[in-house]
Amino acid sequence: MMSTTRTRGQAAPRQPRRQANRSLADTAYSRLRDSIVTLRLAPGARLTEADLSQRLGISRTPIRAALLRLQQEGLVESTGAVRSGRVTVAPMTAEDMRELFLMVGALDGVAARLAAELPADTRSAVATEAEAINARLRALSGAEAADILAAQELDVEFHRCYERAAAGPRLLAKLAALHARRERYIRVYTEALIQTHRVQESLDEHGAIIAAIARGDGEAAERHAVFNYRNALERYRRIAAAHDGLERWR
Repeated sequence: MMSTTRTRGQAAPRQPRRQANRSLADTAYSRLRDSIVTLRLAPGARLTEADLSQRLGISRTPIRAALLRLQQEGLVESTGAVRSGRVTVAPMTAEDMRELFLMVGALDGVAARLAAELPADTRSAVATEAEAINARLRALSGAEAADILAAQELDVEFHRCYERAAAGPRLLAKLAALHARRERYIRVYTEALIQTHRVQESLDEHGAIIAAIARGDGEAAERHAVFNYRNALERYRRIAAAHDGLERWR
C-alpha cells in the first residue's frame, strides 16, 4: 500500500505540467503558423528552436512540438529530426500551387454540391451568407486603396462558409489538412488580382456558385466551385506572365 500511495503521489504533479506544455505548444503553433501563412516568415527561412524560443518567449520543448505539427501540415521542412536537423519554411512553387488548387478545388466542389443538397431554408441561409461575403469583397476590391489582407481573408471565408455548413467530418478534415498550405498561395493570388484589377472574374465565378447553391443544383454548384479554382490557376499564370516580379515566391 505504501508503495502504491507513493507512486500515485509522485505521478500527480505531472498532469498539470503536461497540460501546460500542450497549451504552450498550441500557442507556439498558432503564432508560427500565422507568421508562415501571412508570409512574415518567408519561404525558405531557417527556423531554430533556440531562436524561436527567444522570440516567442516559450521553452524549446513546446517549440519542437509546434514545428513537428507544422511539418505534418507541410508548412515547414526538415532535413532530419526536428530537434537536430535543418528546419526551414516550406518553399512556394508554381507546381505546388497547381497541385494544391486542383486538390482543394475538387474537395471544395464536393462541399458546394452538399451545400446545394441541404434543405431549402438552410441552403438559402448559406447562399445569403456567401452573397454578403462576396459583396464585401466586391466593395473592397473596388476601393481606391484596397485592404489586401482583408480581401484575402474574405476570399478564404467565402469558400469556408459553405464548407462548414455542408461538409461532414471526413471532408472537413481533408480540407483542413490542405487549407494551411493553400492560404499562402491564396494571399499571393488575391494580392495579384487586387493590384492588377482582375477581381471581377473571380467574383462572377463566386456568384455562379451562390446561385447554384440557392436553387439546389448540386451538379452545377460542384462544377462552378471546381472551375473557380482551375480558373484561378490560369488567372495567376496570365498575371504573372504579364507582370515581372509577381512570382516572388518561386
